[in-house]
Amino acid sequence: MSNIYIQEPPTNGKVLLKTTAGDIDIELWSKEAPKACRNFVQLCMEGYYNGTIFHRVVQDFIIQGGDPTGTGTGGESIYGRPFRDEFHTRLRFIRRGLVAMANAGPHDNGSQFFFTLGRADELNNKHTIFGKVSIPYADTVYNLLRLAEVQCDGDERPLKPHKLRTAEVLHSPFDDIIPRDLKKPKKDKEEDKKSQSKATKNFSLLSFGEEAEEDEEMTNQVSETLKGKSKSSHDLLKDDPRLSSVPAVKKKGKKSGDTAEGDD
Repeated sequence: MSNIYIQEPPTNGKVLLKTTAGDIDIELWSKEAPKACRNFVQLCMEGYYNGTIFHRVVQDFIIQGGDPTGTGTGGESIYGRPFRDEFHTRLRFIRRGLVAMANAGPHDNGSQFFFTLGRADELNNKHTIFGKVSIPYADTVYNLLRLAEVQCDGDERPLKPHKLRTAEVLHSPFDDIIPRDLKKPKKDKEEDKKSQSKATKNFSLLSFGEEAEEDEEMTNQVSETLKGKSKSSHDLLKDDPRLSSVPAVKKKGKKSGDTAEGDD
């Protein structure tokens, strides 16, 4: 067995991600990264990730997902605010198949995560590693690589992204988790996250169909006015996610993006 795997601590916890590229088994380092693992496990239990896309793919670097808006600027943690980074000396970005939190800066972890496709030393002490793809299962590794077999635009967005269909917690290291009822997602909170996760190599995302969206917004505004229920342009546009695009993981050699403050 490679020394790489020997030096890693034992795992405790397991999650199965069913994707359009196949199943991916993830083992968790719940002792080394308890906050990140609890956040991931509970969001999986709540179905938070179901139907989300892997919105960013950088060949030989990372595959990123976990944003319910699919824009790369959405998502929030179970704590209601960003939580702190958790770094461990025995968990380093030295190989493929690691699972880590995406963020826009120190202690700005929400719901987005990414898989590594190779060694990425530039991410050490910037992103919390909380799990790994189960290496003993050949299909799992193969399916991870299939996620990366997509054509992307200039902003690293797949033209036909793979989806995370469902997430199943096979073994939870936390027996006190009580899943929340998320049947009615809070869109306003998602859109209000102006600076959110990406794994790090250039992260500006395209804004698709802006003109069409603006026309529709104006039409809706006029319609509401005629009904006597008008809304101000401030109310209509204040949460526009197009006003910001900060990558969660930056490319080596690129200047770091803006950081966002948060605490545990």
